[in-house]
Amino acid sequence: MPNTGTTKPPRILIVGGGYVGLYTALRLLRKLRADEATVTVVDPRSYMTYLPFLPEAAGGNVAARNLVAPLRAALKRAEVVTGHVVAVDQAGRTATVVPAAGDEYEIPFDHLVVATGSISRTFAIPGLAEEAIGLKTVEEAVSLRNHVLWQLDKADSTTDPEVRRKALTFVFVGGGFAGVEAVGEIEDMARDAAKNYRNISRDDMRFLLVEAAHRILPEMGPDLGVWTRERLEERGIEVHLDTSMESCIGRYVVLRNGVETPASTIVWTAGVRPSALLADFGLPLGPRGHIDTAPTLQVRGFDHVWSAGDNAQVPDLAAGEGAWCPPNAQHACRQARVLGDNIIARLRGRPEKEYRHKNLGAVAGVGLHKGVAILFGRYKLKGRPAWWFHRLYHGSRVPTMNRKIRVFLDWTLAVFLGRETVGLPEMAHPRTAFVDASLPEPLLRRVDQVSSLS
Repeated sequence: MPNTGTTKPPRILIVGGGYVGLYTALRLLRKLRADEATVTVVDPRSYMTYLPFLPEAAGGNVAARNLVAPLRAALKRAEVVTGHVVAVDQAGRTATVVPAAGDEYEIPFDHLVVATGSISRTFAIPGLAEEAIGLKTVEEAVSLRNHVLWQLDKADSTTDPEVRRKALTFVFVGGGFAGVEAVGEIEDMARDAAKNYRNISRDDMRFLLVEAAHRILPEMGPDLGVWTRERLEERGIEVHLDTSMESCIGRYVVLRNGVETPASTIVWTAGVRPSALLADFGLPLGPRGHIDTAPTLQVRGFDHVWSAGDNAQVPDLAAGEGAWCPPNAQHACRQARVLGDNIIARLRGRPEKEYRHKNLGAVAGVGLHKGVAILFGRYKLKGRPAWWFHRLYHGSRVPTMNRKIRVFLDWTLAVFLGRETVGLPEMAHPRTAFVDASLPEPLLRRVDQVSSLS
């Protein structure tokens, strides 16, 4: 537990260890004098996840452990607390923390950085909470990969056509970056894995991408969106636009356009939203639950509270009046540097700077050797060149040199050894074998347990 007494030197409390939390802390630790302030980071996870590579982790191109940066190793001079901040007293400048173990306690602060990020945006769709999986955490990416490969095992082992049909049908809801990259990577992985099965071919599988808007990858513009859709359809992926999922009870998917199908796998990537916990932080929120933030990344109405990233409503000065910065890694990382500099400026009695960043473009990988990119709003790349740019850009953005090297090694080994297509579905129940050995009729119990993974 960190020191909860009088804060001398002043404490900068960072709530959240994602992009904004990690990079703000790194900036502060790099530029502050050793005795100038104490930096404390609170997050329920002890690591930061590089989200753009979650589809590659799900598809087996990058080891999941290489997408996370341990906070304690990266922030050696900071206090790192594993826990949740559940309430903030702005008048008393204290935050209530529920740690990973033990009783809750309060941490005093002089400056507060709210960087809780975002969570999956869901709707009241029958069956969604029970049957679908998101793609916002590394745990979800690993679970999705193991689940998909287990479905191939099931389909190869049965002669029941309905079981095979359900096991080999995969539905992805959301046609933004996450959904398009996920369906591209998973389809690639399943295609490769099918070569190792006697009774499964790619023709036996069905992939559906569902998008409520009239095109996919809207950030890329209409022409690259159309090009990507055509390439996905050439690979046998059904793209359903202007429609939504009405229900998925019992993993039976019903779309608004009349399509119905059983599906073993339902992946939900239809947007994100700020955490509901922000309502307990005593801060002004925008119409969609984001913290109302000035261009200096200071929360409006407070001189000691700062915010950025997915949970903040940051004016996009480069785009013009009324525009807000989109919730992506490019803005979050750059906002964190300005935020850190502005806190230091406040501590030293200097003026703060406004955040202004012209979008450098966007890149998306759509499977191995496939991608699209738009650079500086003008230059457009497709296919392999865009895929290379996607890997080089995001590979360079992975936090810490340790993780950069490991990611590039994963890619290099895959060139010579191929994609890893081994699933470990029983990771969801790691004690099953031990429990089986302790009870009678272990084989029957084991079969029942594995069947629950379907």
